[in-house]
Amino acid sequence: MTTELNTSIKNQELARQDLSCLYEITKILAAGNDLQENLNSVVRVLAEMKEMENGTVTIVNPLTRELEIEIACGITATAQRKGKYKLGEGITGRVVSTGEPVIVPRIGEEPLFLNRTGSRNDEQKKKSSFICVPIKITFESSEQKVLAQDLHDRADNLSIGALSVDRYYDKELGSQSEQDLRFLTIVSALIAQAVHRVQVINREKEALQQENQRLRRELSAKNRLSDIIGNSSRMQEVFEMVHRVADSNATVLLRGESGTGKSLVAKALHHNSQRASKPFLVVNCSALPENLLESELFGHEKGAFTGAEQQKKGRFELAEGGTLFLDEIGELSTTVQVKLLNVIQERCFQRLGGSEIIKADIRLVAATNRNLEEAVLEGVFREDLYYRLNVFPVHLPPLRERRTDTLLLAEYFLEQYCQENNKRIERISTTAIDLLIKYHWPGNVRELQNCMERAVLICDSNTISSVHLPPTLQSSDSVNTDSPLSLSGAVESFERELIIDALKHTNGNQTKAAARLETSLRIINYKIHNYGIDPKQFKIKS
Repeated sequence: MTTELNTSIKNQELARQDLSCLYEITKILAAGNDLQENLNSVVRVLAEMKEMENGTVTIVNPLTRELEIEIACGITATAQRKGKYKLGEGITGRVVSTGEPVIVPRIGEEPLFLNRTGSRNDEQKKKSSFICVPIKITFESSEQKVLAQDLHDRADNLSIGALSVDRYYDKELGSQSEQDLRFLTIVSALIAQAVHRVQVINREKEALQQENQRLRRELSAKNRLSDIIGNSSRMQEVFEMVHRVADSNATVLLRGESGTGKSLVAKALHHNSQRASKPFLVVNCSALPENLLESELFGHEKGAFTGAEQQKKGRFELAEGGTLFLDEIGELSTTVQVKLLNVIQERCFQRLGGSEIIKADIRLVAATNRNLEEAVLEGVFREDLYYRLNVFPVHLPPLRERRTDTLLLAEYFLEQYCQENNKRIERISTTAIDLLIKYHWPGNVRELQNCMERAVLICDSNTISSVHLPPTLQSSDSVNTDSPLSLSGAVESFERELIIDALKHTNGNQTKAAARLETSLRIINYKIHNYGIDPKQFKIKS
């Protein structure tokens, strides 16, 4: 009777201990912190409250399909890295594969126990039992099951890992081992829920990131202006600025070096605005003398000056309701600057020789490649006009500051001039691309455009090569070399280019490349090795 009472008391004490331990574990896993940190805390609680040593959580890697130690108590990082098992391999692999728990009374007597981590010596094997339970996913809905199967690719048994511990061996405590097994099964279910929750959250985060990237790409494509080529971050900033100001009536000042595309941006501002259906007129302020420029801008009455035989409307009047683009505004004379300032301030003007006040309902866009701040300090540009024009400045970067766009622009001009000249040129060679990328382009996009037009005109093959590019691109400054290539060097460069071209066409296949070049595989392999070419980089990853 006393023995039964003692057993009952002991069982009640064990039950209270189990409940207390489960309560702590539940609190840890529900905390929502880092999963690895939480699992570390769980195995520490098992060691402190249940005397379960070497607590280990092993998880299936969905990529390698191997079991890897996620958390291990009392095992070094080096030993953890050794603890990898294939499904069905060893006790842990078998537990995950079958989904059934295993109790090993004595580790040292079990041949299936691999001890791959090397964390237990022979003495510990004699005195320790090993309990391993699967960590299984449970489902609340069919949708969760589909998601879990998608995550783990195992429709037959969705064990995502295993929980294992060591216990001091005592042959008289067989019933306690069964109780420990039931206890660990409950703990593994709690861990499974936590792991699965994190995996689902990660999958949702990944989906959201992909959706975010897709939306960014769509927004980027939407923000791109149809006639302006460029994907660089600097050009994306320009596109964003244009979209921000397009629908307003604010005066825009386009700044940048000659050839950067200021006229294209001015057109884009007009065509993306509410004034798109109205006229877009351009006046080059540097192309006309002062007296003719005034007449061009404001118009004149008949007899206003010698040769004014009839009334003429100026660009301000002709652009009514639309956009007037004043290019090279930094070249205006001080007299015209004063009249222009009055138009911007009052939004009205008079024709030369006339008295009628004409309202100017126009959007003004100006452009300059001059440093207007210096011009103001030098007294050649009015300060008040500068501030009237500089309402919304947009800086267009030079081509040397957006090198990632160079090839994109080159291919665009290649296609354009091939169509104009009825030619069929398929690509730009690797060496030619290198020259285009390395060159500093003082003339910016306009110089690149002229360069590609020349290359198309003189090219008689299906590939633009370095020889088709202007001599300025092949100078020492552009190719970063101190001396011209020797004959053998030039031959090697051309030969290397041919091999790379062939590997690109054959997806890195050396045999096909050899056939394409009408040579042997042995020679191709020798050349590839000699020139340090890596065929793998030309393989297209599916």
